[in-house]
Amino acid sequence: MVNSPIRQNSSNLDLVTDVLIIGGGPSGTWAAWNAASGGAKVVLVDKGYCGTSGAAAASGNGVWYIPPDPEQREAAMASREAMGGFLADRHWMTRVLDRTYDNIHSLADWGYPFSVDANGQVIRRSLQGPDYMRFMRKKVKQAGVKILDHSPALELLVDAEGAVAGAKGINRQSGERWTVRAKAVVIATGGCAFLSKALGCNVLTGDGLLMAAEAGADFSGMEFSNAYAISPSFSSVTKTRYYDWASFTYEDGTVIEGAGSKRGRSVIAKTLLTQPVYARLDQNMDEATKAWMRASQPNFFVVFDRAGIDPFTQRFPVTLRLEGTVRGTGGIRIKDYTCATSVNGLYAAGDAATRELICGGFTGGGSHNAAWAMSSGYWSGQSAASYALSLGEQATQRSIRPVGEAGLHGEGNNRFSPDEAIAATQAEVFPYDRNLFRTATGLSASLDRLDDLWQEIRNSKTLDDSQIVRSRETAAMVATARWMYNSGLQRQETRGMHKRVDYPQQDPNQQYRLLSGGLDKIWVKPESVVANRELVTV
Repeated sequence: MVNSPIRQNSSNLDLVTDVLIIGGGPSGTWAAWNAASGGAKVVLVDKGYCGTSGAAAASGNGVWYIPPDPEQREAAMASREAMGGFLADRHWMTRVLDRTYDNIHSLADWGYPFSVDANGQVIRRSLQGPDYMRFMRKKVKQAGVKILDHSPALELLVDAEGAVAGAKGINRQSGERWTVRAKAVVIATGGCAFLSKALGCNVLTGDGLLMAAEAGADFSGMEFSNAYAISPSFSSVTKTRYYDWASFTYEDGTVIEGAGSKRGRSVIAKTLLTQPVYARLDQNMDEATKAWMRASQPNFFVVFDRAGIDPFTQRFPVTLRLEGTVRGTGGIRIKDYTCATSVNGLYAAGDAATRELICGGFTGGGSHNAAWAMSSGYWSGQSAASYALSLGEQATQRSIRPVGEAGLHGEGNNRFSPDEAIAATQAEVFPYDRNLFRTATGLSASLDRLDDLWQEIRNSKTLDDSQIVRSRETAAMVATARWMYNSGLQRQETRGMHKRVDYPQQDPNQQYRLLSGGLDKIWVKPESVVANRELVTV
């Protein structure tokens, strides 16, 4: 529904609020609920329908839910550190584990229908996406939040001092333009999967990243953005967890040595460069495990059932679909425990924000990202409300201006084609031998083409309202790819999911995070963490 054409409409909607939440997934709904619970007037705008759009709503969600047992918590944190290249922060990990534990119990207290295992024990490490997001929409509405569905934000508003003061957007169904003046804004728009058709990800095109950058925000970990998920080649279902039980074979049935879901995905990618790869869920499989799988992720099996394939006994072709920053860890840098960005009045949560703090340089998968979404959403909503209420009513009378540019407000004479520009961007970020297996030569060549594409968009005339959302999505994807590849070029080592073929070893002298930003000219520089946990650049 989010791809429906926009009907022309000359009317406008103007709203004034304390806090504006952009994005209606788990981080956005937790932010909206907590901001409203803190006494703020809240508006939430969603590109799709809040409660059904986005990656979380599409399927089951594992959660990084660990009881407050010191040994279990220590094991949970230690298991991530080496995998993520030792870039995670124990303070943040502890905070997220604590907050996630409390939030899950809040869901239980509110009546969320958790699943129960064969022994009658409540399963709190798993949330069914459709139930979860429907439940959160109801909770948000009960808190008094005004929801604008099918209403993507197009650009942020800032005041004379550069503080964020709201946003402008459009309703995809009516064509009505909207403006929300707000004292604080939370970006909860998710990551960028470049329209790869990964499950639930086609609304995730990096829009919030571009808007934040135009307001002056910076990013962290954008080199850790090349997450690829296993899926049947004939399907968009990218729930990779079940491939832990898979064997992978060549077309003739020979086992592909080293291929696997967790640590052998690169082997699968290298094989796919020259020939098909097949999978079968036949490792350590019994009837109880099969039943658990179907109960936990029923939509995983829908495509197989429709195709008449038994994935436990029959081989099926697989591919790797780019999930980009959705399952990567890069995103908007948050400067402190409030989830504030480097721009006053602007906060970030969920996949739009960096997850390096708890995952380092390796994907958090569903469970860590789910925990981060509800935790960062909770904190950003709370902090945005506190900040907004501290400003007083005069803040809504500020002189404000929009800061959106590329793909939105053009002054050139040329007209660019969003569809052609999207295809050109995908040609740089989809191929495994450009994005997954990186080299200085390959990254530089891609950046030359992406920089030209960016300038073409910047110097093109404004498209009409029927194409403005797609135009803006295009600009966001090109911008995201440029932050990704510039950061990848700067990190001359292999760490986490970032693989440099020309620098195959992890370099202990590069054990730091990389910050990035900029629009026409991209910058990248190291970050160091000082003793008081404040983040500074060097």
